Amino acid sequence: MKRPPFVISIQSQVVFGHVGNSAALFPMQAAGLEVAAIPTVIFSNTPDYPTLRGRALDPAHFADLLLGAQERGLPERADYILSGYIGSVEVARMLAEFVAGAKAANPRLRYICDPVMGDAGPGLYVPEAIADVMRDQLLPLADIATPNPFELSWLTGQGIATLDDLQSARRLLSLSPQAQLIVTGCALEDTAPGQIESLLLAPEGLSRHPTPHLPIALPGTGDLFAALIVVGQARGLDMATTIETAQRLTSRALAHAQALGAGEVVLSEPEFRRALLNLDGG
Repeated sequence: MKRPPFVISIQSQVVFGHVGNSAALFPMQAAGLEVAAIPTVIFSNTPDYPTLRGRALDPAHFADLLLGAQERGLPERADYILSGYIGSVEVARMLAEFVAGAKAANPRLRYICDPVMGDAGPGLYVPEAIADVMRDQLLPLADIATPNPFELSWLTGQGIATLDDLQSARRLLSLSPQAQLIVTGCALEDTAPGQIESLLLAPEGLSRHPTPHLPIALPGTGDLFAALIVVGQARGLDMATTIETAQRLTSRALAHAQALGAGEVVLSEPEFRRALLNLDGG
């Protein structure tokens, strides 16, 4: 019997709510993937609440978890590594070493880097030293990167308002020539009213993927979207279909959260779960 696609997901974890691994783990497992989740921080909840408990993982603790993953042969087994929010520069550097070693040991492995650094409203919400490691060490290893326009602008120093801006930023970004760049949540000068876009910049060219712009912004949205990119690729969808499926399912989660009056994405809507169970690219 063939084993399911295997993912190592390295990002934040919360006790309550759905961000980081707490947003990514369920959809990947529901779609039939096997996932090893390694936390970079463990918090009680997102910072949007009046109190926040927990902390970033101590570098020695994080290093021990990576060593345990190596002792179990996980890098050699993995089809994908997904990374997201990182809580300290030491952990960021160790993550880069781990990914580089995993790719050297397992040439078929694909690395998806979601450079979780900030957004247009709050601005940069990690220390610049962490953002520097993402730019200089993690993104050069990436096969797929999923920044939002703010993150892409910060990483490249390029404003993002037009297709030309995106293409210029792609040239400035420290990605390999073969990497696929998915810029999420774009409202460009020529984006249709009421729409928001994901744009794919790949070796084959550029494609635009508009979707209705829901009037809601919730923590965990980008983490869910990046996980669904992994899901689509692991289930055999082409990248355009992967992006559109991730948009559709993320929108379902957001609309359900809005209907419930929730403060972050919700993953319990029946059609959302059913779609994951039935997802297959053949």
